[in-house]
Amino acid sequence: MENQCQNGNETLLKVSTLNCIDLSNPDIHQSVSLLKQACLDCGFFYVVNHGISQEFMDEVFGQSKSFFELPLNEKMKVLRNEKHRGYTPVLDELLDPDNQVHGDYKEGYYIGVEVPEDDPEAEKPFYGPNVWPEDGLLPGWRQTMERFHHQALEVAKAVARIIALALGLEVDFFDKPEMLGKPIATLRLLHYGGQVSDPSKGIYGAGAHSDYGLITLLATDAVMGLQICKDKDAKPQIWEYVAPVKGAFIVNLGDMLERWSNCIFKSTLHRVLGNGQERYSIAYFVEPSHDCLVECLPTCKSENNPPKFPPIYCATYLSQRYKDTHAELSLYEKHQT
Repeated sequence: MENQCQNGNETLLKVSTLNCIDLSNPDIHQSVSLLKQACLDCGFFYVVNHGISQEFMDEVFGQSKSFFELPLNEKMKVLRNEKHRGYTPVLDELLDPDNQVHGDYKEGYYIGVEVPEDDPEAEKPFYGPNVWPEDGLLPGWRQTMERFHHQALEVAKAVARIIALALGLEVDFFDKPEMLGKPIATLRLLHYGGQVSDPSKGIYGAGAHSDYGLITLLATDAVMGLQICKDKDAKPQIWEYVAPVKGAFIVNLGDMLERWSNCIFKSTLHRVLGNGQERYSIAYFVEPSHDCLVECLPTCKSENNPPKFPPIYCATYLSQRYKDTHAELSLYEKHQT
């Protein structure tokens, strides 16, 4: 299994060497050791044998491409709403305002956990019904995305159990109802249209950022583009590509887990550079429930290492992060007609 991960690194570009976690490995101690090393080092690793078939992954990518190939006026009918569900146009997201001249050269589509409009939970930010393309426009599209959403959550929970052990916690720590028992889990389809990035001119497929939440699962096509910077304080910063590995998820830790672990585990800067080729990827962002209080884990503090951050509710934290990086919805109202 290690060879499968290493084969993806055979390229002339500077490519990062990442640990590979095999979810079918019966030796949980080996998996915990590999994951812990990755979380201390760079916060990125591969996950293989996760239970989602390659045939189904191909179907999800095919359906994603079908949506992004629709005319813009059709995509704008399902424009992102205040619950962060639906279509995000090119340039909608500005992840690195200090270095970008404008937003990211990517378009996306958010799909969250489906909560009916009449459910009291739907009144909370990030909970509510999804936005879907019109019936008949893309046959089977909604069913495919809902099925993938469900399967990806199970993968995320399996990874979270290994993370819990790596932090010295009980294996089911993150399974609690206020955590991944009722998560804010968001599937995001992404399409990079083939623009060539130029960091010297502030042009990026996706600007440098770290993710907000607990963990992110990323599936990609075969086109290279994702880069990570293991030391954000280095001058100059050193960027390394993360090679696509067929059948694997690239997993990275989010800022919330770095905060939770008192900065013991790393949430690492990453970005996407376009090389002129179209590129598709599928990100699955996993955060605990709305009402989860994120405070320093008991295994991550001591008299000599007190908590570095005050407690904060998950919803409060996420709302501010999304507000900081997305364009105002009013900018796109003219396209709704």
